[in-house]
Amino acid sequence: MSPIAIRCVALRPVLRGRDPARRRDLSRLWSAVLAVAGGLATETAFPGRSWWPMAFVGVALLLLALLRDSARWGFVVGGLYGVAFFLPHVWWANEAVGQPIGWIALSVFEALYLGAFGAAWVWVRRGAKVREHIWLQVVAAAVLWVGVEQVRGRWPFGGFPWGTLAFSQTDAPLLRLAPLGGETLVSGMVVALGALLAVALLHLRRRRLAAAGRALAAALALTFLPVLVPVNANAEAGTLRLGAVQGNVPAQGAEAMSQARGVAANHAEGTRALLEQVAPGELDLVLWPESASDIDPRVDREIASMLDEAARTIGAPILLGTQRFSPGLRYNDYILWEPGIGASADVNYTKQRPVPFGEYIPYREFFRRLTSTVDLVTTDMVAGTGTALMPVEIARLGRTVPVATAICFEVAYDDLIRQGVLAGGELIVIPTNNASFGLTQESTQQLAMSRFRAAEHGRAVVQISTVGVSGFISPTGEVLQQTGLFTAEQMVDELPLRTSLTPADRLGEWPAFVVGLLSVCVVAIGAIGHRTGRRQDRAVGRCHPGRTVRQRAAAAETPRPHRSRLTLPLQGLANPPNLGVGGTRTGRPRRSDRREPAATSSPTTVQYRGAPRIRPCPP
Repeated sequence: MSPIAIRCVALRPVLRGRDPARRRDLSRLWSAVLAVAGGLATETAFPGRSWWPMAFVGVALLLLALLRDSARWGFVVGGLYGVAFFLPHVWWANEAVGQPIGWIALSVFEALYLGAFGAAWVWVRRGAKVREHIWLQVVAAAVLWVGVEQVRGRWPFGGFPWGTLAFSQTDAPLLRLAPLGGETLVSGMVVALGALLAVALLHLRRRRLAAAGRALAAALALTFLPVLVPVNANAEAGTLRLGAVQGNVPAQGAEAMSQARGVAANHAEGTRALLEQVAPGELDLVLWPESASDIDPRVDREIASMLDEAARTIGAPILLGTQRFSPGLRYNDYILWEPGIGASADVNYTKQRPVPFGEYIPYREFFRRLTSTVDLVTTDMVAGTGTALMPVEIARLGRTVPVATAICFEVAYDDLIRQGVLAGGELIVIPTNNASFGLTQESTQQLAMSRFRAAEHGRAVVQISTVGVSGFISPTGEVLQQTGLFTAEQMVDELPLRTSLTPADRLGEWPAFVVGLLSVCVVAIGAIGHRTGRRQDRAVGRCHPGRTVRQRAAAAETPRPHRSRLTLPLQGLANPPNLGVGGTRTGRPRRSDRREPAATSSPTTVQYRGAPRIRPCPP
């Protein structure tokens, strides 16, 4: 055969799409596309679209993208999914800062956790038991995901729980599971349902209709069976007549709170407007939002006079947010103002989870070298201490009502709110200031978290914002009233006070601890199985990096024949060489391990159909 013919024959696999390198590149491309599509799909499950079934679709696409048996590529795939999810999900960070660096940095950093999930999942499914049992894979995926979410919500700088999958299910039947196991259970169920959907799609691709039907039936059952879980929204300790004032601000965006006196005046005017709905003295308590008066009424006489006049007019005490300053530091306080008396010295709460890079700058000197935007935060906020609870005296009830309180982003931290509920909180109040985030979905994302907390703890929740959205939420997570964005509105309602504890409250941190421990165990078992498998591969001279577990198992049993043909003249050779394992021999190395005598010709020729070229195993 001429050299030209040999080259043409060698190119056949490439031309037919069978070249291993080309197929590997196409496989990686499609896995990257699936990961990006999965991240975008998952984001649509959250407000403002709230297409909650898309959370299952997004997780399924990610798991399908992670079929390749490479931990490094799994990290890349998970990271792509994370970037595609977080960039649109926290778009409001760009609006707040006015420059994209914070938004991009936050998105990429949070995506690293999803990359870690991708790499760890590749290790987990290498475990012998996990690989052999599809239902164990479903459970392992859910456990590992929730474990990563727990780490992401705690570290570094206190964590960033935004984007937890459980918060996408406030309109779904799965919300009924919140009082049983909180975020841990609901997020785990979302991932399990996504894994079942991925299993069904794989079976459909292989035309295994019965197996696909079983997986889909299980997914549907797990999705809708939670509607059978009983819920209770009845009052257990009376009711509270509440007024909530959303005063609005003079401007939108980063400069929204620059006119502090104007913002306070708006809320005072909104309090007087409540008289259009109720008579003086009819309300038990009036709620103002975080930063309703960034000028501290405890030290400013003009603001104090304005606030006291509003409280006297409505005939009820007011809970409001303000700022307290000390040299070089500031505190975010929520205080009680009683008409004719002023600020209560005993009833107040100081925010315990200031937002890093939003309310304080960690390692300021270091980050100033990267961007000057850190100096937009001129004074660092200091964390408060104590229990997130405000005991408010209610004259009509003749007793003190404990109000669990979390300010703004603290609604994302379940442990903080649980402390207030376990300490006796009968109602949850979430004062917030969303003015800096403009017309983005940040406020509706926050409302979804408030709804989840209501269902999780079995408490009525009030989210009250300077600009919206604000809302009254029942103990089942149902929105009773809701305001718009950047409007001046007032709400009045009578909400139930409850004292019973849900299973999620009683379990506390135990579900998260158990899931974290199980995550470490399944990753360790998978890593050990991976090392054992590599030692076995070295023993037989095979290593197939970048293939799926199924492909590796098939290759270990039957080497895939190489498609190219190579004809070599063997003159005067009576006994052709014996080839060793993996296409090598004891003498001169060759690409073939099987020989086929060709048709009789002169000189004598032997045609070789080679085994696949096996790359050496990495150490």
